[in-house]
Amino acid sequence: MAHPASTPDGSEIALYYDIDGRNELYLLDPDTGELDRWSDGQVPKDARHGFAWDAAGERVLFHLDEAGNEQNDVHAIDRDGTAEPVVEMDGQVTLQSVGDDGETLLVGSNADGQMNVYRHDLPSGETTKVTDYDRAVWTAELSPDCERFAFTTNTSDDYDNADVFVASVARSATESRPAAGDDLDGSNARSLEIGETGAESAPADWHPDGEALLVSDNTPDKGRCGVYDFEADDVTWFGTSEYEETPEFFLPDGDRFLATRTRDAEVVPVVYDTTTGEGRELDVPGGVSTFGRGPSDDGWVLDENRVLLMHTTPTRRPELLAYDLHADEYETVLEAEYGPFSPDDFADAEYITVESDGVPETPQRAVEHDPYDELEIGAIFYDSGERPSPLVVNPHGGPRHRDTLSFGYRTQFLLSRGFSVLQVNYRGSTGRGREFVEELYDDWGGAEQGDVATAAEHVLAAYDWLDDDRVVVFGGSYGGYSAYWQLVQFPDLYDAGVAWVGVSDLFDMAENTMPHFRSELMVKYLGEPDENEALYEERSPVTHVDNLAAPLLIVHGVNDRRVPVSQARIFRDALEDAGYEEGDDYEYEELGEEGHGSSDIDDKIRSLELLDDFFERRVGTVEADVAASDD
Repeated sequence: MAHPASTPDGSEIALYYDIDGRNELYLLDPDTGELDRWSDGQVPKDARHGFAWDAAGERVLFHLDEAGNEQNDVHAIDRDGTAEPVVEMDGQVTLQSVGDDGETLLVGSNADGQMNVYRHDLPSGETTKVTDYDRAVWTAELSPDCERFAFTTNTSDDYDNADVFVASVARSATESRPAAGDDLDGSNARSLEIGETGAESAPADWHPDGEALLVSDNTPDKGRCGVYDFEADDVTWFGTSEYEETPEFFLPDGDRFLATRTRDAEVVPVVYDTTTGEGRELDVPGGVSTFGRGPSDDGWVLDENRVLLMHTTPTRRPELLAYDLHADEYETVLEAEYGPFSPDDFADAEYITVESDGVPETPQRAVEHDPYDELEIGAIFYDSGERPSPLVVNPHGGPRHRDTLSFGYRTQFLLSRGFSVLQVNYRGSTGRGREFVEELYDDWGGAEQGDVATAAEHVLAAYDWLDDDRVVVFGGSYGGYSAYWQLVQFPDLYDAGVAWVGVSDLFDMAENTMPHFRSELMVKYLGEPDENEALYEERSPVTHVDNLAAPLLIVHGVNDRRVPVSQARIFRDALEDAGYEEGDDYEYEELGEEGHGSSDIDDKIRSLELLDDFFERRVGTVEADVAASDD
């Protein structure tokens, strides 16, 4: 189940669901739980990108790409199952906001190179560029009257910066480029100047009357929620900054808004009263409760006092809840399906912390480092129940991301095969504030990789039943970069590794990834390649390919546009040039009809079979009684 969104009147919920074997669009009655399937192959098989209702609640607007390449166009499907393209452009198109007027859409597109915002007029079918920035533009939010929109971009010299701008929807691409500080005169954008330079702010939702804007900002380090009043030209901030918080959406009365709070590896929903400033956590079970992010924040509102929540734990797949804010109670409107399994069959997780200075005891092979600042690093540990148990070290992607106490099908599959699993929220992960994120700037392959190895050393020492002769590193995307880097930086620690859609060559990544990933990931974190050649070369795993000392499985989707398949091919060719033999020293698999991963059932089964076959041959697997580790 993915991307639930209620109709504008809250009477029905659309969602992606693969219960029949393929991702399809369903309509759910929240009162009866009855499901009605709308689509029959018209929507993408991979449910990566969300969708939104049109203003009338009669059509769903969704993203459609080709074989997972994420070069989306926007399509629509009606209640009869009739689908048609709505916005077709070169490159990647993302649906940003749907207007209440029934006529206006905002989409992001990199058709002209960088990700900018375009207005699409539904009656005429015309699409007009409304921003023109050198750096990516994100989170475009239409005002209730559809005359203005708020968005995030960076016009400063500080790459760490992000500001909130407001502009007229009527502005055309031929007018002068909007600049920070311009008056809102019906054409140009102006910066709301919410946070300090170097901090990041973003819009979340317009107030129902259009006179205020819900915003986020991390000027004080941890993310905070605020309401910007246009008449007063000022922001009221909420919360105590004890935890990282993210604003979500206003309730229909405009007097309250929802947010999410990160507490260690859990996510808790919070409701704030804009009049009193008071906030309270919703009474939901532990784990991760989220509203999701998509083109329509209204899709999580059923009525003035009821909102939708997605809830999950390490042993419970995501379920859809309806929470009554007045009664402070919830009901489950769509339970998770488990087939032949039940939550009791899955292994629970333990949240642990590790002190790390970024330099583990394991010898460094690729790049020698002196100790960094010692930080407390959070990690999630799963015990398979097998004795002795092999260990999979599973660093997350992003890198601006984190692992949480939520359900992971790959994790539970590995546990069922006898592997205990360690997930590390290394420095650079989210949920700990801006300073913790910025620890990774200019240091890919540095302290954060030391954090991963240090956490692995910690659990190997703490749990004597872990088999230190069967330690594997496995990750995807930036986690794939980590897998490559762990193997060449700390080869004595690992007995096998899997790099899935991983980054291996930073020069090639900067040249061939999509433009908005180049500016917001590569250049923001590492600077321009021609200005930082030594860093790009030193921190590319392919530079140190001679250090590989354990069997490696390389897997990559041929249609990946985030991390192009050239990343896998470059590392494979370097291995061959260095004298490694395919089949003996490494294995290589390119996945057709797939991009940067997939949520399709057949694709997931294929990925699990690849992992299982490799691990069984290289380190040995057994079927474990994972339920035995619940205590």
